[in-house]
Amino acid sequence: MRRFPAEWERQAAAMLAWPHPESDWGPRLSAIEKTYLELAHHILQHEALLVVCHDAAQRAALSATFGTPPHPLFLRIVETDDTWVRDYGPITVLEDGRPVILDFRFNAWGGKYPGERDDQVTARLCEAGAFGQTPCRHVSRVLEGGAIEGDGQGTLIANRPTLIDPLRNPGLTGHEMEELLRRWLGIDRLLWLDIPPLTGDDTDGHVDTLVRFVAPDHLCFVACHDPDHPDHAALTALKEQLQCWRTATGQPYRLTPLPSPTPLHDEEGRTLPASYANFLILDDAVLMPKYDVPQDAEALQTLGACFPHRRILPVNGRELVRQRGGIHCAVMTLPHGLQLV
Repeated sequence: MRRFPAEWERQAAAMLAWPHPESDWGPRLSAIEKTYLELAHHILQHEALLVVCHDAAQRAALSATFGTPPHPLFLRIVETDDTWVRDYGPITVLEDGRPVILDFRFNAWGGKYPGERDDQVTARLCEAGAFGQTPCRHVSRVLEGGAIEGDGQGTLIANRPTLIDPLRNPGLTGHEMEELLRRWLGIDRLLWLDIPPLTGDDTDGHVDTLVRFVAPDHLCFVACHDPDHPDHAALTALKEQLQCWRTATGQPYRLTPLPSPTPLHDEEGRTLPASYANFLILDDAVLMPKYDVPQDAEALQTLGACFPHRRILPVNGRELVRQRGGIHCAVMTLPHGLQLV
């Protein structure tokens, strides 16, 4: 029996790919490294961390920086194009309770950016023995980790434009994609969203910017009440779709709205896809992006109510969103039982 675990289940570790001068972070490397150090510090307070280092010099520098952390730190050298490891890192399922790594293809969200090295990261880690004896299976179709959200009980959420895309999986129909996900992830139900992306989102609308499971019967989603907000129409449509959904037992989902942050812009005035739904669940904690806007306090309170037994830890989201990503995009979680070496 194959099962795609929920993020709130026990974890073996979290995984980061560290920024480097050849990545898009080059011009702001010092600033983004502060955010990654903040992320790594929080993760290591709760669980093990695997860091993909671009080269030996970076590995040596990080080893000296972290010293002996409270949880194990694993530093592996694999060249990367960029740092969004949620989308090209290992997607792990459980087969009869044992972890199996799935290495889907990654083509940088339909060929928008260079991604050849990122596409090889999972395979190279497996070949180097980073996951011990954990089986690794290559899948020839494109699937990004930020495009899927599961409840651990057989239900998966995905936004159609991020999976049914001729630039990602040419010729693949919605039915064929659903069958592929049933086969590889062991799901019973796929709940399709049909929502345009947040303004500035170059993933075409990843689900982890829109709606997340916080329990099998409970969804946390981004809401917008300001008719002048650029995403008002899309987020209104999101709420309407969620209200129509039912759980596997036929009950309406509990729906908890998250605020939309005051729109953020880059130096050229382009709107950035800031979202509080891009939080990260760890063992005993949740990392929440903060944008230094008034809505931070409401988001903190809302997530605290959704995760009463976890500590909510705000992390600087302003630097990450400059490259149109967030905390969840930057981290891949690895479920309990997966061996790291």
